[in-house]
Amino acid sequence: MSVNRFTDCPTAPVWRQITAMFYDGLLITAMLFIATAILLPFTQGEAIQSRAYPLYLVFLIFLFYSWFWHKAGQTLGMKAWKIRIITDDGYNPGWQTSFLRLVFAVISMLCLGLGYWWQWFRGYTWHDSVSQTRIIYVKS
Repeated sequence: MSVNRFTDCPTAPVWRQITAMFYDGLLITAMLFIATAILLPFTQGEAIQSRAYPLYLVFLIFLFYSWFWHKAGQTLGMKAWKIRIITDDGYNPGWQTSFLRLVFAVISMLCLGLGYWWQWFRGYTWHDSVSQTRIIYVKS
């Protein structure tokens, strides 16, 4: 049985997590602009007025995070700040775990960020607890 090298890594400092989210926010903004630009010629701009358009954008955001977390354990912003997401047993989260984490991250934000503030007092966020994941600092 192999031992995962990430199980002994410390939890990433909150400031690293926030900075990585900012980086990823810039990437996501660019991705959404491109996704909208690709959609416009095919719909003559009507898609933007559709009720499905916000769902399309949310789907792309979920796909962005889930893909990176599942395949590499980190987004580009997380890689820049040497942090990654792991499950409690030390591996990259699966698709379902990523989706669950994202849903509860949104709920955390909708509660005025209370799920994130929780980390200052408990060492984990609401979405960490529900999805059984954590963000770690990887020095190398």
